[in-house]
Amino acid sequence: MGTHTDLPNTIPIFPLPGALLLPRARLPLHLFEPRYLAMLDDVLKTESRLIGMVQPCETPDGTAGRLHSIGCAGRVTAMSETEDGRYMITLAGRSRFRLREEVEGFTPYRRVKVDWSGFESDLGPEETDPDMDRDGLMDLLGRFFEERGLSTDWETMSDADPELLINSLSMMCPFEPEERQALLEAPSLVTRRETLVTLIEYALYSGDDAQQMMQ
Repeated sequence: MGTHTDLPNTIPIFPLPGALLLPRARLPLHLFEPRYLAMLDDVLKTESRLIGMVQPCETPDGTAGRLHSIGCAGRVTAMSETEDGRYMITLAGRSRFRLREEVEGFTPYRRVKVDWSGFESDLGPEETDPDMDRDGLMDLLGRFFEERGLSTDWETMSDADPELLINSLSMMCPFEPEERQALLEAPSLVTRRETLVTLIEYALYSGDDAQQMMQ
């Protein structure tokens, strides 16, 4: 599994609103901006091949720049180039981190110094959730997906291990960026599942309230 001492203290980051990467999960990304193509070129020359996914903070005036203090680093494990020079890559989530400070330099992309401490479990074995009510969760998901007009492979989902199920749902469900950040920062799989259920229930009840107001 490795330890955090094997990971670099400075990594490039890809600030992308709404994108969520979790440890031991996989995130496909489409890179086309010149600065991120340059980042990928530099990353592939490193041993770790890490890119940090960080969400920009929401601001009332919509300005960008500030970042959330916690992100997740992923290793580039797959890459394909399109005919027009764009890249499709896959990041395999390695570990969450805390941003210490941004590194000034000459790269067109942003780099930060990070602190890996506090996320030792991210590099450990797959987490379990023995108290998960799978039937109740699947019923809740069914209502949520129906209301939102979403579809999924229910057979595969119902057979998935708890970590794969909860993390996949956290990444794929149409939550707001701040809600995704809460899922990222959940200290354990159990608390992530509890947060996920709370977000889905809130979305369902809010939808019911809106329908009642329209009647």
